[in-house]
Amino acid sequence: MDTMDDDLYRDVTDFAHDTPTWFQHLAEVWTELGLLLFGVLFIVAWWRARRGDPRALAIAVLAPLVTAVAYVCSELLKSAVDEERPCRAVAGAVTSIVECPAYGDWSFPSNHSTIAGAAAVGLALAWPRIAALTLPMAVLMAFSRVFVGVHYPHDVLVGLLLGAALAFILVRLTTRPVARVVEAMRGSSTGVVRWFAGPGSPTSQVTSHRRPASHRR
Repeated sequence: MDTMDDDLYRDVTDFAHDTPTWFQHLAEVWTELGLLLFGVLFIVAWWRARRGDPRALAIAVLAPLVTAVAYVCSELLKSAVDEERPCRAVAGAVTSIVECPAYGDWSFPSNHSTIAGAAAVGLALAWPRIAALTLPMAVLMAFSRVFVGVHYPHDVLVGLLLGAALAFILVRLTTRPVARVVEAMRGSSTGVVRWFAGPGSPTSQVTSHRRPASHRR
């Protein structure tokens, strides 16, 4: 029996087949290119946060870590649900633009969408000015998975929400302890550790320098 999600899947994939070939190829590679771009943004966010206060660097470091956690959670949920891919399950649908994943590579939720949602929110927390870039990127990456025919709309919607929620919650819960680790790393005698943690901002250095003196008083 058809569902509204089946109908929407057919509508999107029918539309996809009506688009120019170059656009279909762009949608096919966009997900992987988007993940690569998120990876570059993680590095840039970390680099710029090295000269910030410990909390800023903590969030920048947490962004890729919570994205990895979101991916693992998505995989666990996918294994528990065992939803067949729409490119095999939806009757009357056109052939997917990309090859339908093998049987056993389940559909719900979309791993790519989960990663995109977590990365977008993690980066937005670490670097608020680029939220206008990362959030639309995540939505487009999720849509591309339906466009090429390998996911239902609900797969990517849940994936986005799952990734975004996990990233937001985990960053909020762990920023303070990670910031303390960053402070310790900046005072380390090991050069590589100090380089990774960065010099911090001049203000934070002055504050850190004065803190022991006030403690001695």
